[in-house]
Amino acid sequence: MNTQFKREDVDFYSNNTRCSAWLYLPQGGEKRPVIVMAHGLGGVREMRLDEYAERFAAAGYACFLFDYRNFGASDGKKRQWINVRNQLADWNCAIDLMKKDKRVDGKKIFLFGSSFSGGHVTALSAGRKDICAAVAQCPYTNKWATMGTLSLRSTVKTVPLLIADLLSCLTGYHPVMVKLGAPRGKAALMAVPDYNVFLRQVPAGSTFVNKAPARTILEFFKYSPGRYTKHIQSPIYFAVCKKDTLAPAKATVECARHAKKATIKEYDCGHFDIYLGEYFEEAIVDYISFFDKYAQ
Repeated sequence: MNTQFKREDVDFYSNNTRCSAWLYLPQGGEKRPVIVMAHGLGGVREMRLDEYAERFAAAGYACFLFDYRNFGASDGKKRQWINVRNQLADWNCAIDLMKKDKRVDGKKIFLFGSSFSGGHVTALSAGRKDICAAVAQCPYTNKWATMGTLSLRSTVKTVPLLIADLLSCLTGYHPVMVKLGAPRGKAALMAVPDYNVFLRQVPAGSTFVNKAPARTILEFFKYSPGRYTKHIQSPIYFAVCKKDTLAPAKATVECARHAKKATIKEYDCGHFDIYLGEYFEEAIVDYISFFDKYAQ
């Protein structure tokens, strides 16, 4: 039993859909700054983000880690549907809930997002004025940079699934699915050489499902959160992976430099390596140090 913090199950509603969350509360009783957290493309909270939350909580931060609607332990009739507008709404509802929760210091809201949710954190930091600081880990920032990582073979194999899925919309929600992670050259949203590192994060008994509707591809066309960095007024930490196969480091750094109070650090690893081992240990220490600067 961990004596440094306790974890509680919390439900909240976003557009009338129940979302499931874990609230981590450090021992001691006093109100602590709270870090709101959610996973990346198709991920669920038990895929290593709970490890980040535990380390943050042990360092004295409350953490609110949630699953998006349609994913993991949350409700939603359109399972595995990745929709940017809905996910941002889930984030906003989670943040607003923590601002009112009397168990935490609602005046000190921090954000942590990774990969696709790193893009969400970027957009939220630009659009809200009540965020004290944020960490965007290996963030999705530029649609063309990310889509350029797909091989021609992967694209050729994925496009027919996209067309079929869009046609299925005519008869209701009967999605044609595509894998989230798969080897390079396969039909997948993340068809990259290190996809196996992504799948290695899935623990036994996880609610994770390695697929999403093929229409998810269109979400990338609509969304380049890096364009909002120039509007970010609060401190934000960009953790950039030098060997990133999904969110190319060069494009991320170029976007990050437009934020007025950006801290940028490059880690000598791939997109999924930063969740594990020595890179995780290096990064989590950096994140806690960064949040500590703005928690007082």
